[in-house]
Amino acid sequence: MSTEDRSPVVDFDHHSPEHADDTVGSYRRLRETAPVAWTENHGGFWVLSDYESVFEAARDDDVFSSQRLDQYGGPGLSVVIPKTPMHFHIPIELDPPEFRSFRKVVNPVASPAAVAKVEDMIVKWTTWFVDELIETGEADLAQVIGVPAICTIDWLGLPVQDWQIYARSHQATLAEPTDSPLYKQAVEVDLPYGTEQMRQTIAARAAEPRDDVISYLVQQEVDGRPITQEEVFSMVELLVSGGVGTTASLVSQTLVWLYEHQDVRQELIDDPSLLDRAIEEFLRYFSPTQALARTVVKDADFHGSHVHVGDRALLAWSSANRDPNQFENPDEIDIHRWPNRHVSFGVGVHRCAGSHFGKRMAKEMLAQVLERMPDYEVDLSGLKRYPRQGVNKGWQRIPATFTPGERRLPPGAVPEGVSAASARS
Repeated sequence: MSTEDRSPVVDFDHHSPEHADDTVGSYRRLRETAPVAWTENHGGFWVLSDYESVFEAARDDDVFSSQRLDQYGGPGLSVVIPKTPMHFHIPIELDPPEFRSFRKVVNPVASPAAVAKVEDMIVKWTTWFVDELIETGEADLAQVIGVPAICTIDWLGLPVQDWQIYARSHQATLAEPTDSPLYKQAVEVDLPYGTEQMRQTIAARAAEPRDDVISYLVQQEVDGRPITQEEVFSMVELLVSGGVGTTASLVSQTLVWLYEHQDVRQELIDDPSLLDRAIEEFLRYFSPTQALARTVVKDADFHGSHVHVGDRALLAWSSANRDPNQFENPDEIDIHRWPNRHVSFGVGVHRCAGSHFGKRMAKEMLAQVLERMPDYEVDLSGLKRYPRQGVNKGWQRIPATFTPGERRLPPGAVPEGVSAASARS
């Protein structure tokens, strides 16, 4: 695509090794020189990096569309650049008014009240994951961050024995190099397996509902008509995609940072009531979902640049969260920061419906690690990060040692055949 009338032009690639080496600095340079800029990488796209432009674009569905429009940027998931080979996701790949019809279906199972009803499940799986490590005195703490995946799978009503398949496949498509064996395994084996299992489970719950989210979804109506099984599949796919990765990303980064800042770690150990506000700051600072994309569907003048129909745009949540015009000392963590108007869950109608579920899982995971492994030490030389950090950022391996402790769950608390072994490479 020609860069004519698309300026300023920068050399920016959020999937490059150079960006992964310094994501914060990469976005800072954009904010300081060209907060709305065009890059030729990945077929060409706009990158929005300051708080004001990101906030405005996220709320302007008339110009910056979330719809899956295969004619612009090729087929695949619309909210990432480049697009990835995933099934249609409802409602994230819809715009109002259709979006609102489906969001009304999701809201009741993602509300604070609904999350409170599944707290025992979150506590159980977190306790079990820590139990699997606690007696040894050494572990890969990335194993603990499997909690969001197994909680999401259990919550939905999918077989918990297969949580690892869902975790590794979604993480691989977003964070592994596209020519890697892990990416190939995800696209050719794991995602098709998960697809078939989800479809079978949806059909089974339609015939015989249980007490799970899929059973709830198949019984709903959209605009006065019964929801279709294909629509339920698209919604379940999105819930899996959002549930297995983002909270794991947040907690992995937080655990490493708390080891490096043991004064703050001790403060949270001494007063766990600080965790709620601290998690909001960790969300701002780490921005587990670094950026998501939109498609321009209306010519417009936007912050001094001319955006055209068909242009792709990357909304950099992580960069907006470090904008000094919005946050004082943005490159420092202040667990007492308030108010904290971060955009880690998005802005506008598309704000993440699963935010309450994610924060409750993160709180339980951090609380249990801080309580049961308060002296954990991370081998920083053994850390392994996600190879690509353009969408999700985090650690795949966190080797650590700690004072051994005791298991808490009684035998038989978890179904046979469920393994806590890490789904990561």
